[in-house]
Amino acid sequence: MSLSPNTERAYWLAWSQIRGIGPVLMKRLYQAFGGSMSEAWNAISSDLQAVEGIGGQTLEAIRQAQREVEPVALLAVHEHNNLNFWTPSDREYPQLLWEIPDPPPILYYRGHLTNWNERNTVAIVGTRNATPYGRRWTKKLVSALASRGFTIISGMAEGIDGEAHKACLEVGGQTVAVVGTGVDRIYPYKHKSLYEQIVSSGLVVSEYPQGTPPDKTHFPARNRIIAGLSRVTLVMEAPERSGALITAYQANEYGRDVYALPNSLEVSEAKGCLNLLGKGAQAILGVDELLESLGMLPNLDKPAPAIAISELPVLQQNILQAIGFGDPVGLDWIVEQTKIPSGEVLGALTYLELVGAIAPYPGMRYQRLV
Repeated sequence: MSLSPNTERAYWLAWSQIRGIGPVLMKRLYQAFGGSMSEAWNAISSDLQAVEGIGGQTLEAIRQAQREVEPVALLAVHEHNNLNFWTPSDREYPQLLWEIPDPPPILYYRGHLTNWNERNTVAIVGTRNATPYGRRWTKKLVSALASRGFTIISGMAEGIDGEAHKACLEVGGQTVAVVGTGVDRIYPYKHKSLYEQIVSSGLVVSEYPQGTPPDKTHFPARNRIIAGLSRVTLVMEAPERSGALITAYQANEYGRDVYALPNSLEVSEAKGCLNLLGKGAQAILGVDELLESLGMLPNLDKPAPAIAISELPVLQQNILQAIGFGDPVGLDWIVEQTKIPSGEVLGALTYLELVGAIAPYPGMRYQRLV
């Protein structure tokens, strides 16, 4: 039986509440059970223990949750307490973030972006104790990027982060603040006005529910979301021990480009940037040079169809007809509508994706493009 995206959403939430089940393990469960967290929830013990990372103690926590939690009821309560959040089963969940090994199962947000082009997302990170040089170059680069349609992503901290958000807003650009608190908490409070501006024209996002206060353990995890949401990470100034360096290292692990702003050997606030340059990060050599480099990013836009629909085999045509032009539909829905074995459907879907006839979404869902 086909489950609606909203029902699958309930199971993402239910899994996220189980002690010992983190983002990495949740993605493994998703992959192990054919892209369905509800299938994972109802799986037998031996199938669950076949997933790397699930041992006896974790299995017992899962079984206890299954006895005590009704996912759909849990979702209703959670939606009442947290007005806006996405799970990977939601169409709006960012594609780039889903690609990392440890995507947040719940992404809370406040605000609204009218046209978030994930091809043009740039993280700007750096020290809280920024020098005038770091602030000046942050403003210069962000103004140029934002005015050319790049979405600026940062952490709303003091120093470089705040400077990046402000510079973006000043030129009417779009910015996303990734915070280590609930999206309803303002931290640091001195950024109250900045927070309100971001909410009115951009997004504040977090993996923590509303009401979550600041906690130093949250910020390293927050940094992976900044890196995951961004095609490119720019480190403007960072001492040798800095959260900005964590973001840069994670971006590198995710296969994203990392740039660092050169500075003097005598400036302690920038020694981390020099270390990054020594480890292979690209140097920021000026506004024009950076824009030229970013202009060569591979295009994430969906390709134009490489074949006419009438030229497709009957199997693919039937699957396209089942998908339709509405919201993305799941694999089980397609199998149910076409009465074609799931293995054959998966093969046909891969072909249709390659020729640009459909677009894939998290949760093994697909949308017809032509």
